Amino acid sequence: MGKKDYYQILGVSKSAEEREIKKAYKRLAMKYHPDRNQGDKNAENKFKEIKEAYEILVNEEKRNAYDQYGHSAFENGHNQNTTYSTFTSSTDFGDIFGDVFGDIFGGNRNQRVKKGSDLCYNMDISLEDAVKGVIKEIKIPTFQKCQICYGTGAKKGTKPRNCSTCQGRGQIHIRKGFFTVQQSCPTCHEKGTVIQDPCRICKGQGRVRKNKTLSVKIPPGVDTNNRIRINNEGEAGTNGAPSGDLYVQIKVNKHPIFEREENNLYCEVPINFTMAALGGEIEVPTLDGRVKLKIPSETQSGKLFRVRGRGVKSIQNRNQGDLLCRVVVETPVNLNEQQKYLLNELGQSFNGFKGEKNTPRSKRFFDGVKRFFDDLTK
Repeated sequence: MGKKDYYQILGVSKSAEEREIKKAYKRLAMKYHPDRNQGDKNAENKFKEIKEAYEILVNEEKRNAYDQYGHSAFENGHNQNTTYSTFTSSTDFGDIFGDVFGDIFGGNRNQRVKKGSDLCYNMDISLEDAVKGVIKEIKIPTFQKCQICYGTGAKKGTKPRNCSTCQGRGQIHIRKGFFTVQQSCPTCHEKGTVIQDPCRICKGQGRVRKNKTLSVKIPPGVDTNNRIRINNEGEAGTNGAPSGDLYVQIKVNKHPIFEREENNLYCEVPINFTMAALGGEIEVPTLDGRVKLKIPSETQSGKLFRVRGRGVKSIQNRNQGDLLCRVVVETPVNLNEQQKYLLNELGQSFNGFKGEKNTPRSKRFFDGVKRFFDDLTK
């Protein structure tokens, strides 16, 4: 069963503004929060659904990706629901009030922890992989949570202490005449805590630089400049804060046979002029093998033939594009004497290059040229 539409989950329209989305989230999150519905699995699942929808729609970049690609934009090996597998009253209700009320009424959130940076990885893939989808392994250098101190930055067996300068608030107030100015705490630098015994591995940062290997699922139908978002695979945050996200930027390499235009594929197919004149059947390539294409008699160079359903499946609506074959009549080369003689006989039978019956396009052209010069001499 497919996922529900995020707009329907929050009960807002697709044109809803950010403020409407936040209000809808607050109302639903308070109603279905697990702490208010102890032991109710349905309420817990509903809360996960609501929070997932909110986190996508309240972020402009993620919302644009969802509007363009639907749920496919976020299907990449990391189910977003895992983010919400554990609930605690203080954290989750704090998030609801901090994210919604704070943003709506202009309040400031506590600055003690800083989410990790998002990362971008440029990936080149073949046209075949872009059309059919593929799983790629990538290695990225990044900061990861220290496994010794579990991101706290403090020596094992100890923990950070509240900053005595700001009393754990991360900011201090300085009186200047009639005014009070709020600024960052010079001791803890807005963290609210200080580490007396730093972890020997991460030196108090709570994270270490490492290379990590990820399996990235490339969905069928992607194209150059598409981006795939992978939750929580960016840099680890400081002092145990959440990790950023990883964005995989796609570039589809040029193909030796096919060119892509949206969901259609194009290719040029050379044919000799005998087949162009008399007609016949040829085999043309597709990404799934070869198919037969019937060439009618008297086919002109540049004629476009459509092979339905042999293009790219749309990543948005799953409709299949077509393959369009442009035939090019090839002039023969390396002729032997007999071939030259036969062609010469054929040419004479056309009544020269201005033949009216066999080459009407040539006749129209030269008639037009004659009229042009006749008009100049009038």
